[in-house]
Amino acid sequence: MSATALPGDPPGGRRALAVWGIGVSVYFVAVIFRTSLGVAGLDAADRFHVNASALSTFSILQLLVYAGMQIPVGLLVDRLGTKKVLALGAVLFTAGQLGFAFSPSYGTALASRALLGCGDALTFISVLRLGARWFPARRGPLVAQFAGLVGMAGNLVSTLVLARLLHGVGWTAAFAGSAAAGAVVFVLVLLFLKDRPEGHEPEPLPHQGAAYVRRQIAAAWREPGTRLGLWVHFTTQFPAMVFLLLWGLPFLVEAQGLSRATAGELLTLVVLSNMVVGLVYGQIVARHHGARLPLALGTVGTTAALWAATLAYPGPHAPMWLLIVLCTVLGACGPASMLGFDFARPANPPERQGTASGITNMGGFVASMTTLLAVGVLLDATGDDYTVAFSVVFVLQALGVAQILRLRKQAARRERERLVASRVETVHVPA
Repeated sequence: MSATALPGDPPGGRRALAVWGIGVSVYFVAVIFRTSLGVAGLDAADRFHVNASALSTFSILQLLVYAGMQIPVGLLVDRLGTKKVLALGAVLFTAGQLGFAFSPSYGTALASRALLGCGDALTFISVLRLGARWFPARRGPLVAQFAGLVGMAGNLVSTLVLARLLHGVGWTAAFAGSAAAGAVVFVLVLLFLKDRPEGHEPEPLPHQGAAYVRRQIAAAWREPGTRLGLWVHFTTQFPAMVFLLLWGLPFLVEAQGLSRATAGELLTLVVLSNMVVGLVYGQIVARHHGARLPLALGTVGTTAALWAATLAYPGPHAPMWLLIVLCTVLGACGPASMLGFDFARPANPPERQGTASGITNMGGFVASMTTLLAVGVLLDATGDDYTVAFSVVFVLQALGVAQILRLRKQAARRERERLVASRVETVHVPA
């Protein structure tokens, strides 16, 4: 890949890093709030007196709202810019976290998680657009992986800090206290965030009625790269998301016989592995664009193999070394899911980037939501048989791989056509 900047590329630099840093700080806080239930699942079951299916409904509803809003959020970002959308997101997810802290019943807690999911949904697509506006296109894969890394840092905070607060100061104080971070990033966005550098204003958009919205979505969907990105995201993200968001701690404690402290350390290992692998994947793809699909499929295959070995291990519990390897490999799922955006982004023009990213981002969250529900239902139906419940992972992986293999040639052919067309345009540009 060429290291030279494209015509009209943003300059990057320290100012870009500062502005983008404010944007990713909003995403960082959103992920802390999103994953806070992962360390509080057993506490939530006791607090609201619910079974596994009802417990999974917290995360399912949150992800249902998140996934359902991705296309509308993409359109909002394309239309309103990142500052307004990120500010609204901070207000909503902070209100959701506060509501969850003080919820007196299961119903009000559900409503709070839905509100949190709504605010969370506004963040990631906005951060991707902010990166595209402030950094050169060749930095796109690395910027996206860094955004994912910051998100995993938020997960690390919820795993380490919020878990200790929860068992130190109690439910209400832990969740209400963490909500203060949302107020801080809201103020930072209002005071310091800018949508784009001076001199890089986009072309004015036409009137955006319902017909325009339909055309925008349809045009993004027609691109094979957008659909391939969605299925890459679908297939790679959900095993780690389900593990970290809700079912990892119960699986390690109830099925594997570990203490909560040891289980928390393994969840932390997933997050740390994610951060390291994200840096590696970002560097590889920035240098070798063709490595995207092998990395994604390799991650899926390795994850499936480790899950199979863990679930099928003879004896009451899998050995610690196998659980460590499983958690290390699960850490690659997040960085692999970011590769989906590297298929969708070059397949769409700048004015459609938000919409295409929203479509792509739906994939992993739809898969996660489906798996969360299936695991909860199967646990209740089988008397907490985690081997049967977690076998649903293989079904969704098989579906996703089949779609990736079906779309890869179409996307590659379309990408070659765009490359040839861009070279022809460059040759005919007058000096």
